[in-house]
Amino acid sequence: MYEITKSDITRGRRLLAGALAAPAAFTAIPAVITLLLLFLAPLSPPSAFVVLFLGIVVTAIGLILGLITAGVLVARRSKWSRELREKIAADGIRPDELGWFMSELKASEKRALRSIESRDMLMGDAYRETLASRLTATRIVRSSRKELQLAKRRQNSLKQLKAASTDEFREEVARDIDKISGIHDEAKAMLAESEARLQMIEAAASRGGSIADNELALKKLTARTNALPLALESAKMTDEIRAELESEDDPPK
Repeated sequence: MYEITKSDITRGRRLLAGALAAPAAFTAIPAVITLLLLFLAPLSPPSAFVVLFLGIVVTAIGLILGLITAGVLVARRSKWSRELREKIAADGIRPDELGWFMSELKASEKRALRSIESRDMLMGDAYRETLASRLTATRIVRSSRKELQLAKRRQNSLKQLKAASTDEFREEVARDIDKISGIHDEAKAMLAESEARLQMIEAAASRGGSIADNELALKKLTARTNALPLALESAKMTDEIRAELESEDDPPK
């Protein structure tokens, strides 16, 4: 089981910091030197113009070098991240490692994860664990498909050879194909099960969230609707009492 170390985190942070700082550093250094020469050194106007021109050229070159350096560091960080994810996923993805694989999640899964975790942490943990299973199954399906294709190509290549010594290799390749096919089918079944479980958790969260809120709002609306005839009757009675009082106060003609 691969455990992420502090050196892994430190290397990733350094690569990211270097990629962000490289353009600014390569541009700022020649620009600052040029400004210091212009304002502090006693230069004549022709010499100042030459220094300014050279400073602009060197600053532009520094910006280009900074962007190239940033691109190289970004590529190295991407490679580092990809290799680290492969090491983590080698023994199966755990729920607490899901943050490293957010780029592999679907947009709908990211939204559902945020929504479920904001309402119910226990259900969010179940959804996170199922997502980890889905990612693991997806990786196994992908890798087993590639291995199966390679094994079948190897089998076809061996069929073209007529040497007697290749019979044993053909049997080994055939056993490999059967084994890889079993792994591939089992991974596909696990993938389908995890996707179905994700749908079940989303439906359960919806029943406990928006549907429950809608039911509560509907009950409040029903209560208000039931109370409306009572309010109208009360207002009618108030008007009748007021009319009677006004008729009693009026003097008879």
